[in-house]
Amino acid sequence: MKPIEIPGLSARTVALACAIGLAVALGVGRFAFTPLLPLMLADGSVGLRAGGWLASANYAGYFIGAMSCARFSIEPARMVRFGLVATVLLTALMGVGHALPLWLAARFVAGVVSAWTFVFVSQWGLRRLAALHAPAWGGVIYTGPGVGIVLTGLAGRVLAGHRAEIGWLGFALLAAGLSAAIWRSFGAGEPGRASAMPVQTAERRAAGQPESELEPEPESTAGAAKVAALVVCYAMPGFGYIITATFLPVIARAALPAGSPWPDLFWPMFGAALMPGVLVAARLPAHWDNRMLLAGGCAMQAIGIVTGIVWPTAAGFAIGSVLIGLPFTAITLFALREARRLHGERAAGLMGYLTASYGVGQIAGPLVAAPLAAHTGSFTPALWLAVAALIAGAAGFVVLARQAGRR
Repeated sequence: MKPIEIPGLSARTVALACAIGLAVALGVGRFAFTPLLPLMLADGSVGLRAGGWLASANYAGYFIGAMSCARFSIEPARMVRFGLVATVLLTALMGVGHALPLWLAARFVAGVVSAWTFVFVSQWGLRRLAALHAPAWGGVIYTGPGVGIVLTGLAGRVLAGHRAEIGWLGFALLAAGLSAAIWRSFGAGEPGRASAMPVQTAERRAAGQPESELEPEPESTAGAAKVAALVVCYAMPGFGYIITATFLPVIARAALPAGSPWPDLFWPMFGAALMPGVLVAARLPAHWDNRMLLAGGCAMQAIGIVTGIVWPTAAGFAIGSVLIGLPFTAITLFALREARRLHGERAAGLMGYLTASYGVGQIAGPLVAAPLAAHTGSFTPALWLAVAALIAGAAGFVVLARQAGRR
């Protein structure tokens, strides 16, 4: 069959435009807070508790945005352009505003916008790649968040010693420049208009799952207790990884000697690990036991956190950052693939519960870690709590796999 022609847009252009769009929406709009938090703490803009509230406000916004996407019926390109503009403005607002309530609102709305942009970028890009008969480029799209994390993380190192507001305004300019570079791509005509797909579908595709495997036939119908156990277990990696992901530069700066050039580099390492992680995860055999793969991902992240605790050196934090980052996207893939295995075409509801469970874990992580660190004067207890959560999740997934008697 001859590919549908989309004037001016090759598969490479589509994939790269989407990757840059996600670098803006997620790498800047959602995750730029991590490298700027140390600056905000240093210049007295916020305390550690307020920093935890700001992080959780963004995660809560992302959760709400993700759950609301299915209600929209709008041309994807319009929403993507709206998301790019909104991300620029909300990032700049963090640099010009100086009140915690305003920052909380800005971070919450930025989270909502990040989720919307993620879903509609997925809608726009994957439909075009399918029309061009180039689905293999889909994995490139989801390297975008890693690219954004690397860019903002390296910029955060350059900004060390400056006020955080300079960083926020600088990141707004970065987002504006990247958005301008891809603006015309998202003005291309639609190869067929459709409403927004649910966030669960977007996340399945975000994990790199081939289009032909999105709706396999279910092998069995899981009992309510086993489904509930799967949902509870999936909250554990959400809680476990987010504590390190939110406070990594702060933790490293406290552990390493004063003046060390390394603390601001670990977050970019985390982002860089996401890129090969998503490409490899998308190519793992679909028949492998998803629950055991989930257990492996949780275990890898737990080992990464423990490495930083017991070996608080530049090498230890570097290895830990990579181990936490590599399975980040893979964990989402395996969980949603398991939902499809269990419920087939009726999996949307279970996927919604899984998404909510993971989101609750992300929201709770900073709210627990920041007060605990402020009370004890160290992030070590919070990190061990994160390790415990990941181990509990891994153990739960193993139990579920063994109970089912699968190989």
